Amino acid sequence: MTPPLAAAGFANDEAVLIPMEMHSPVDLADDLERFRNKLTSYLKPDEVARIESAYVFGNAAHLGQFRSSGDPYISHPLAVADTLADWHLDAQALTAALLHDVMEDSAVPKQEIAEKFGKAVADLVDGVSKIDRIENQSFEEAQAENFRKMLLAMARDVRVILIKLSDRLHNMRTLGAVPPHKRRRVARETLDIYAPIANRLGLNALYRQLQELAFRHLRPLRYRVLEKAVKRARGNRRQVVDKIMEALRLRLPEAGIEAEVMGREKHLYSIYRKMRQKHLSFSQVLDIYGFRVIVKDTPTCYLALGVLHGLYKPVPGKFKDYIAIPKANGYQSLHSTLIGPYGTPVEVQIRSHAMHHIAESGVASHWLYKDETALDELQKKTHKWLKSLIELQSASGDSTEFLENVKVDLFPDEVYVFTPLGKILVLPRGSTAVDFAYMVHTDIGNRCVACRINFEMMPLRTELRNGDRVEIITADLPNPNPTWLSYVKSSKARAQIRHFLKTQQTDESMALGERLLGQALHGLGVELDDLSNAVWDRFVRGCGAKSKHAVLTDIGLGKRHTAIVARQLVADRQLEGGVPLKNKRQVSILVNGDDGVAMQLAKCCRPIPGDPIVGIIRKGQGLVIHTHDCRSIGKSGHERDNWVDVDWAQGIERFFEVNIRIVTENRRGVLAKITSEIAAGGSDIQNVSIENDPGRYTTLNFTLQVTSRIHLARIMRGLRRITEVVRITRTKD
Repeated sequence: MTPPLAAAGFANDEAVLIPMEMHSPVDLADDLERFRNKLTSYLKPDEVARIESAYVFGNAAHLGQFRSSGDPYISHPLAVADTLADWHLDAQALTAALLHDVMEDSAVPKQEIAEKFGKAVADLVDGVSKIDRIENQSFEEAQAENFRKMLLAMARDVRVILIKLSDRLHNMRTLGAVPPHKRRRVARETLDIYAPIANRLGLNALYRQLQELAFRHLRPLRYRVLEKAVKRARGNRRQVVDKIMEALRLRLPEAGIEAEVMGREKHLYSIYRKMRQKHLSFSQVLDIYGFRVIVKDTPTCYLALGVLHGLYKPVPGKFKDYIAIPKANGYQSLHSTLIGPYGTPVEVQIRSHAMHHIAESGVASHWLYKDETALDELQKKTHKWLKSLIELQSASGDSTEFLENVKVDLFPDEVYVFTPLGKILVLPRGSTAVDFAYMVHTDIGNRCVACRINFEMMPLRTELRNGDRVEIITADLPNPNPTWLSYVKSSKARAQIRHFLKTQQTDESMALGERLLGQALHGLGVELDDLSNAVWDRFVRGCGAKSKHAVLTDIGLGKRHTAIVARQLVADRQLEGGVPLKNKRQVSILVNGDDGVAMQLAKCCRPIPGDPIVGIIRKGQGLVIHTHDCRSIGKSGHERDNWVDVDWAQGIERFFEVNIRIVTENRRGVLAKITSEIAAGGSDIQNVSIENDPGRYTTLNFTLQVTSRIHLARIMRGLRRITEVVRITRTKD
């Protein structure tokens, strides 16, 4: 079967490149005059003068520098500031836009910018500027760190991201002048980060422009083929579009509704994405054209919807009310798909003038339309999201993890669910009850153990749907499950689960480190309690650690050698006149099998109580328990300095997993006999696999749950009594 994209004329176009755009040198004089006219239309004369002085300063700083296109470099900051002037941003933001590259490209210090133009401008410039790449840091790590810096600066002042988005827009418009490999990288980065941020802030017009430009440079052949197909379709469907437009413009006034009706063509990237997601050919994408109806206020939106549903039949399930439940970025509109003339589906959007301003300009509407009361709600939502970035930063371990969490948060698909009190929460599509719990409160998420969805008990991993009513059942103590990370969708849930587990690992590692150090000191004739604070202070200063707790945590995680730390502490104690050493018998660390992340049972040999065992300190893993004959420790003789004496604790009452292999004769019903015997022996089967042999024998591999070596031996004796069983062995590695 031919893939839909290939049927539409697409092929693999990774090697196809867009030729460099025909470039005309910019006319700085004309651009400057146009920019100044924009400024004088809404700024005070002294503010305009300050911006002009910033242009002069930036021009001097970039003197002799040129862009890849050959234009003077100052043409780029001027274009960035010009876009911001379209949004009526304030003088500080425009000044920072004109200077946004001087710290990076001209080595002008932040202090000098602060002295000349004020601290606020300097902070904006610093927020947009990249961090110098650190030695031994990969390009991806450096990029992640730069994004982290930019997003946190944005959380403090949203103007940072408005400057950066305007900067990226101009770079995308002139991307044809850069080498092909960089062109593709920048386009991918724009699709993954900058376009979603623009969408999250409600900058719809900018969002669409960035998507189109990125698509053009990332998939050039597909872009050109699709562009030609849309032009052909435009001519073929003109009659239908004109007929619908005329019907809308006649019917609405007849119902007493003053409305502005406009037709719009879907953007190429939207069409391409729909073809990819729904596996359609171009000819199957019928709703290339849509219509927008703009009326005076909210009640009129619903009146207009009734008129249109009377004119054309609506498609069931294709109506969305974003006025009653706005999107997270403040977007409001009524969306309905109608069956137009000749059976053509037509999407119609109905909104008020205020909604239209916010839909096109989003957070920038604050500067454009300061008298609109609807902006208050948008600003609250934007502030809440920016605040969540700070929380993500504190919960994320590093820049790469932070960027991963932010990316999750930027995808636009959403699901709307209700709390038991009727409050609406917005979550990423595919979210589960665990995501809901963390959205309510971090503490609720950490303590959740079960949930009711629409009054029925459901698993925590249940995917939520629009309109679900969710109630979370909590335990007294927090205990997030690491398996939650495999199915949660929201960035907050992912970051908070990881944060809790890391904290838990630190606490457990510190406790394990204390036990290991106590064991090593006991062998040297010293007890841990014998060490004074002065001894610990001297050791901590000497080894460059932050504290005693940090040393113990490092020991538990295998980052410090226990014996070396113990000998150094004993030496420091003797310096202040401690009691001479007495060699004592080494005391084993007791293992009960449920010591958490700091002490683990090895998966290779699966030790169980009764097995002779040995512990090995592994860097970053803590203490790993193996059977004494495990092959993996036999291969690591050089790690013998990291071996620790361990022994099983008494009275362990829990199950352990163990692997066995059974060779049987090929006879009907043998598997049933074996499983019945295992159940009779008081064991559960965790996993079973069969190795079929065309000959006389079959091999069965089981993972069982047993309490001890004695329990396993009892089960194996029972299995040997089955006449079809030829051989049974416990397997390791």
